[in-house]
Amino acid sequence: MQFPNFERSKQSVTIGSTNQQTVSLHITKINHKMLKTSTLIHHTTNVSPSPSTSSSSSSALFTSGSFSLESWRKLSSNLEARRQLMKNMCAKYKSSISKTITRDHVKQIYVEDKYKLLYCEVPKAGCSNWKRTLMVLAGQASNARSITHDTVHYNNHLNRLDSFDHKEIMHRLQTYTKVVFVREPLERLVSAYRDKFENPNNHYHNLFGKPIISKYRVNPSQEALRTGNGVTFKEFVQYLLDVHRPVGMDIHWELANQLCHPCLIDYDFIGKFENMEEESNLFLRITGAPRNLTLPSFKDRNPKDKKTSSQITEKYFTQVSKGQRQRVYDFYYMDYLMFNYSKPFKDIY
Repeated sequence: MQFPNFERSKQSVTIGSTNQQTVSLHITKINHKMLKTSTLIHHTTNVSPSPSTSSSSSSALFTSGSFSLESWRKLSSNLEARRQLMKNMCAKYKSSISKTITRDHVKQIYVEDKYKLLYCEVPKAGCSNWKRTLMVLAGQASNARSITHDTVHYNNHLNRLDSFDHKEIMHRLQTYTKVVFVREPLERLVSAYRDKFENPNNHYHNLFGKPIISKYRVNPSQEALRTGNGVTFKEFVQYLLDVHRPVGMDIHWELANQLCHPCLIDYDFIGKFENMEEESNLFLRITGAPRNLTLPSFKDRNPKDKKTSSQITEKYFTQVSKGQRQRVYDFYYMDYLMFNYSKPFKDIY
């Protein structure tokens, strides 16, 4: 099967509102195995099908029920805007960093060799279902719904990029399609808190709960000190903002740009959790994945909990002071800039 490729136009792109961007769109016929999302470009009012594009090729993509031409154009525009914004932010704020890529920089990246994909895991941004999908692509399962949460995260079914030698790491970084999905930073933080501290979790209650309660709670009970259960959101925020934390950071609330290093690694596809279904399925189609494979949307961990929304996030942040809200925003400031999220509260600057 062949897919249209959106070639980059020579016209300049102005970063800002994606609705203001106008770049010409060309559809050409290209083998999907050669298609890289780095060649995607935005919509304009002009759509010019190449004479070589067959009707069967275009209809397979745009009239299959998965995507209309308009949705493809809109998503392509947003994706290219995100990549360009990232380049601008990196040039402005990270130009002095070393450009040497080490194993530590790629330890969050999972490898799928059959379809030549590299996926950087940002916890609490759809990573469980993305890893399920990679396992299906690798032929390790027939469908994503059959893969449990523990199988995804603890059975080492997927290779990490840091398991390869330096030459193999660089080869994959240079030739594979690289994808990362991110989430509104404070919403992701609240999601992590709810998952790890409001539900039974011996590992996190022991490793993080005990020292957090010991340091930040006034007159803690012996039961709380023994179990680490019942960390409040206010105590969790105190821990996060403390430069002398009693225990280190964790990938579930570490900054996404510190996990995936987008100023060192040029991601072809920067997706958003807020539009996960549409953007994930676009990505799967342009990488040549089986047409019946879509990203699952089910939740098998704490399934009775409501998904953390902006409303739920705002409710949790009423438990801390205005100054703490400001400091948490400042803590995640680079993620807000790099991934183009708006300020979460009106009373912060």
